[in-house]
Amino acid sequence: MTMKTVTEMTGLSERQIRYYEAQNLIFPARNSSLIRRYSFSDIEELMDIAEKIEEGVLTREIREDLGKKRKTTNRINTR
Repeated sequence: MTMKTVTEMTGLSERQIRYYEAQNLIFPARNSSLIRRYSFSDIEELMDIAEKIEEGVLTREIREDLGKKRKTTNRINTR
């Protein structure tokens, strides 16, 4: 999905989404032209990130939590 679609689906601004990427919270795929392509799991993560930030959770803590979730998911997918 494109950035425009993601902003419409999540209610987040492009600036917020790019900030989350700059903070290494999300890692959208890119096509051959280097345009970001978001998956449904990226959208779920974006909504989770936005909710946690709204609750006052530190970016560092969110990054750590997401890293743990990704490791668990990778282990499950490689079995």
